[in-house]
Amino acid sequence: MTIAIHSIFVGQPQTINDDSGTWHSSIFREMVEGPVRLTEQGLAGDRVADTDNHGLAGYQQVCCHPLAHYAYWNKRLDMRLRPGNVGENWTLEGADEAAICLEDIYRVGSATVQVSIPRVPCSKQAKRVGRSDWTRLTIGALRTGFYLRVLEEGEVQAGDEWALLERSQPWATVYALNELGYRGGDQQLAEQFLTIPNFHPGWVVRLKRLIQEKTGVV
Repeated sequence: MTIAIHSIFVGQPQTINDDSGTWHSSIFREMVEGPVRLTEQGLAGDRVADTDNHGLAGYQQVCCHPLAHYAYWNKRLDMRLRPGNVGENWTLEGADEAAICLEDIYRVGSATVQVSIPRVPCSKQAKRVGRSDWTRLTIGALRTGFYLRVLEEGEVQAGDEWALLERSQPWATVYALNELGYRGGDQQLAEQFLTIPNFHPGWVVRLKRLIQEKTGVV
């Protein structure tokens, strides 16, 4: 199935006061129409609040979430979630995390992007959607979304289709890494993920810990 941008969202850090207390986030992003400039820092008009966990240079310039995940949760949990509700930058039509691989390079609009890592669900997503169990549910279903790095700057807009330019790691799907990281799995697969160039340091630590648990070797 063709992957295309369904909608684009940008936001700025803001202070939110709700039943959970006072917190700081950019997760309440707003949809934008028309072309948006995509740079090596991310989308024009977008800025993350938590720079310790988001926006890491070379890994987290665009946050993507499949449109199909919203349909899944709305049906399963009788919710009314809409694109943008988990704070992504791009909601994607036709995106399947079991068919999208780390290091995939795509042409989107006049920009070139590369799949870097899965998104890690967090408490702010739970606050945004109004479910305290959201992190557990997301991990349980392995429907996390994923990040892109920007290889070539350009303009993107809703409706732009993704054109696959290169797939160097056809075995390394976003879903496979999530499954390995959250459910455990084959030591050899973990070691294979560690051979990926510029692999995210947080995931390196996680997979090395998994290998250590299986082998007993520090």
